[in-house]
Amino acid sequence: MPLSFTIEAQTGPARLGRILTAHGAVETPAFMPCGTAGSVKAVPQDILEELGAQIILGNTYHLYLRPGHELIRSLGGLHKFMSWERALLTDSGGFQVFSLSGLRKVTEEGVNFRSHLDGTSHFFTPERSIEIQIGLGADIIMAFDECTEHPAERSRVRESMEMTLRWARRSQDYFESHKCEVPWNHIEEASGQTQALFGIVQGGMHADLRRESAGRTVELDFPGYAIGGLSVGEPRAQTLEMIAAVLELLPKDRPRYVMGVGYPDEIAQYAAMGVDLMDCVLPTRAARHGLLFTSEGRVNIKSKRFAQDQGPLDPKCGCKVCLRYSRAYLRHLFVAGEPLAGALNTIHNLWFYLDTMRSVRHAIRLGDGSGILSGRVSLA
Repeated sequence: MPLSFTIEAQTGPARLGRILTAHGAVETPAFMPCGTAGSVKAVPQDILEELGAQIILGNTYHLYLRPGHELIRSLGGLHKFMSWERALLTDSGGFQVFSLSGLRKVTEEGVNFRSHLDGTSHFFTPERSIEIQIGLGADIIMAFDECTEHPAERSRVRESMEMTLRWARRSQDYFESHKCEVPWNHIEEASGQTQALFGIVQGGMHADLRRESAGRTVELDFPGYAIGGLSVGEPRAQTLEMIAAVLELLPKDRPRYVMGVGYPDEIAQYAAMGVDLMDCVLPTRAARHGLLFTSEGRVNIKSKRFAQDQGPLDPKCGCKVCLRYSRAYLRHLFVAGEPLAGALNTIHNLWFYLDTMRSVRHAIRLGDGSGILSGRVSLA
């Protein structure tokens, strides 16, 4: 069984679910912190566990380049390599290759690209992406896709969508032939759960192409489905329109994952629409630049007005940063360039995101539709 997904409660379209993987259960809707190179930047794994992260995301492109998937496989897979016993998801590398722009060339066979590290040439095919992801050993892996740029002509979007569909079939065929090569076969045999391959819906900013892509991807019968190609510069209203167009066509008994989104209020809204999984670099990236998310709105901690502020960053927050440190101290660390600034800021932002999802799940359980959208329901 690739994974077990059950829906335990529903409030409108929002679903309270449970994904069972070989490395533990994931309660949904869930936010996945991004552990790009086998590390959520500035945060050790034990603190991630304390924060309540149930599943984190690893990046196929970056791990392939450094330290290499063969090395990670030889050391027992990514879980063991990074000492993370909970669930993992890896992306296909498609978005990173897309972001290389002038350093890549896309053909029907795959993508030639140059490493951003040293300029060496590499070639990703659907088969190669799945081979790497099997070697990394994440619980959930993604079909290789082409992320369409924005804006793009309709003819270009259709061409890209069609190729993503062909690549999805090739990804699936390779996976079915090689899935037994996952590094944690002993856990698989004991738990009954195997690695799962999700398909990805593309189609740019054209609702009809999105619906077509969704319908044809569902025909391939993946155990879960992702909506890709968003957060590429389009307005938020368009993001919502594309997600809504796709969700109504995805199977209700499979997990739904929107890739690369978003701000805290956005992930709460997507959860209210029926999305089960989300990820984004925003909470960690923003933290390193001094942008913090609080119940009172966004805070730029480097602002001079916090220089003598002895209050907590967010009086309503239960994270270890807000319980211990003042705004004045957090500002001092950031202005002084102390590495601790990035660590504390990131811990707070991740707590805020993960706590938003805890509140959303609680609101769904209570049948509180307004609480789902706000993401701020008391857990008492």
